[in-house]
Amino acid sequence: MIRLRALLMKEFIQMRRDRLTFGMMVVLPIIQLLLFGFAINTDVKHLSTIVFDQSLQQEGRDLLAAFTASEYFDIKYTAVSYQEVTAAVECGKTKVGIIIPPDYTDNIKHGRSATVQVIVDASDSMAASSAIASAQLIGQIRSQELLIKRTQGATGKTIVPPIDIRIRPWYNPDFISPYYMVPGILGIVLTMTLVMITSMAIVRERERGTLEQLIVTPIKTHELMLGKIIPYIFVGYVQATLALAVGVIVFDVPLRGSIALLYGLTTLFIIASLSLGVLISTIAKTQMQAMQLSFFIFLPSVLLSGFMFPREAMPQFFYQLGHVLPLTFYLEILRGIMLKGIGINFLWSQVFALIVYILAALSLSIVKFQKKIA
Repeated sequence: MIRLRALLMKEFIQMRRDRLTFGMMVVLPIIQLLLFGFAINTDVKHLSTIVFDQSLQQEGRDLLAAFTASEYFDIKYTAVSYQEVTAAVECGKTKVGIIIPPDYTDNIKHGRSATVQVIVDASDSMAASSAIASAQLIGQIRSQELLIKRTQGATGKTIVPPIDIRIRPWYNPDFISPYYMVPGILGIVLTMTLVMITSMAIVRERERGTLEQLIVTPIKTHELMLGKIIPYIFVGYVQATLALAVGVIVFDVPLRGSIALLYGLTTLFIIASLSLGVLISTIAKTQMQAMQLSFFIFLPSVLLSGFMFPREAMPQFFYQLGHVLPLTFYLEILRGIMLKGIGINFLWSQVFALIVYILAALSLSIVKFQKKIA
């Protein structure tokens, strides 16, 4: 303990002297959380829309009112020709073009199928998917209303739809994107900063020539590893606390579960990230290599952990590859506690995975470092 305490004092003194790096570790994550929290929005609304209404009747205006009321379409332009609609979509002036044919009203009144063309710029797949799904839903609802109205007018009886599906979305009923994204951004920020900083810890000692001095001291390998990890656990706590405060205060993200449990399991993720950084530090020979290896971990963490894309939609190989990343389990913990309010009885598998990850990374780091000394 005496040797470890001396090493910890050395690390804290070194951290205090490098105020710029410490400031970046604390302030930069908050800036990133604010930027990504406001910028990343999977619920694409208010798509710029151009309309070419050739019917000029009330039925056409009712349909366009339904498009506008959905908030997914903002009708900003009115065209006088089909070519004007296609030109607006091609040049990027609008994302959606709605074309109502001249016989739209006559077809509805005579009980025939009325066709409406919706042109969508699918170069942006996320916006296009939102536009297509919303347009189809509006068409289905409008068709159902017209059929019920027509049948009631002919029979004089109240018509009840044969199937009444009532959807009850839990945990995020208003589909607010920050509720899903902000916990993910918190995990990404912790991964990026903690892995990168600790990945350069031993490499920096080697480049400065102080590693040899540590080797000739009585300090043991596992004490050196712990001495590189423990100081940054406190940095991780500061980052997590500030990020949670921003998420709750700025983005109004709910915190339905136990705060104590959240901090306890966050400790496991912080140690897992730091252990991974130390392992990289024992492999890399220069700080540039350490940084490159850190990005090699960071990019798969963004893509395969479920941060932005649902893991269930991934091919089986990449789905299983996501289990190699500690962020995958931490995101399940974060979203489970914050959004669902679940307890440890539902999270034991994620906790076990993080513990195994910590033990494996630290063991490999000790073995790899001993080989380098030899």
